[in-house]
Amino acid sequence: MDPRYRSAFNRAYTDGFYADFLRAFEQKVGCPIPYRVAETPFFIPGQLRDRLAKHAREIVDQVLEPSVVDKMKAAIPADFDVPGIDPLPNCIQVDFAIVQHADGTLDGRVVELQAFPSLYALMAVKLDVIGELMRDRIPGLSEPWTIFFSGLDRDAFVKRLQAAIVADNDPAEVVLLDLHPEQQKTYPDFLATKMLTGIDAVCPTKLIKKGDRLFRDRDGVHVPVKRIFNRVVFDELAKAGVELPFRYTDALDVSWCSHPNWYWIVSKYSLPYIEHPAVPRARTLEALGGDWPEHLEDYVLKPLFSFAGSGVKVDVTHEDLKAIPKEECAGWLLQDKITYHPGIPMADGGGQVKAEVRMMFLRAPNQARPELVMNLVRLSRGKMLGVDQNKNLTWVGGSIGLFDAPGA
Repeated sequence: MDPRYRSAFNRAYTDGFYADFLRAFEQKVGCPIPYRVAETPFFIPGQLRDRLAKHAREIVDQVLEPSVVDKMKAAIPADFDVPGIDPLPNCIQVDFAIVQHADGTLDGRVVELQAFPSLYALMAVKLDVIGELMRDRIPGLSEPWTIFFSGLDRDAFVKRLQAAIVADNDPAEVVLLDLHPEQQKTYPDFLATKMLTGIDAVCPTKLIKKGDRLFRDRDGVHVPVKRIFNRVVFDELAKAGVELPFRYTDALDVSWCSHPNWYWIVSKYSLPYIEHPAVPRARTLEALGGDWPEHLEDYVLKPLFSFAGSGVKVDVTHEDLKAIPKEECAGWLLQDKITYHPGIPMADGGGQVKAEVRMMFLRAPNQARPELVMNLVRLSRGKMLGVDQNKNLTWVGGSIGLFDAPGA
């Protein structure tokens, strides 16, 4: 959106540049990227960068208020109530739709938030690749680009990432846990995480339980697992129907990043409890009690616990609401619809692109609060921002927000 850099990028852009970028990115990571990567970064103006940072910190402070956390614990299902929750989560994401006010200023409106890991390592690697290529190939874009906040540069960010994920453990005794890691769309991030932290991605079905301890087989040796970087999405786990060698409710001798209970505590479930100008009004169907708005064109219907836009209905009808069983109404949210600003002109003149910026927090076990560290971006020309909702379109997909000076 920063017009200085957007115009320079668009003037110099070629399909060859994109092909070279994607090739270099995949080579750096060590595998194909199984989702669509956008042709362009998102150049974030300083004023918008700082506004998003302020909003994100204020919202995180609200959702981590002890009184709010206590209320949100009611969202934890009994069969996924994991013992030993820590005082605060290690990972939090706040997703903002980029909007434009009547006076032309840009701002963010919260789409969702979650206390679950995101693509931390992959974004750092992506910055390396796109920054080098722009410096070499695009006149006027030789800035020392950054995606980081809180005064961090790349080296300081990597130390923060290691401190949050590995803590004071041997990396060999820490695992990134997800179902069939090599089959996940996030697998490139798993490889990038190993590159930056030294930990392996492991399927939970491969773990070995002995008493209250977990182990993994590494070249015939049972190596203890002392810390888990948990990437298992629980609705995927339920759908997979796989047999695990442990239960999440077991009192295991492990620490977590983030502890699985935070997945439920900080989520769309929290939105009705947040009072902030950047948070659209949101209410559960249970709270509405059948008293639905007559006209639904200004609302979005969302399941509380889902990923990548799964189950979201942008064009809501009364039939959609009636179709949800009464006993499931507490799990659905009716939220004021956000009008995204389609403010990114494409180089090929093919229309405008809208953006969603994820503000990403990390906390090491010895840190008092989660710290804003970086961003990622999704670009869209469809009604929704998820990669799955923008298939067969150009200038959409996963991206990052670049700025020419570190974010505060």
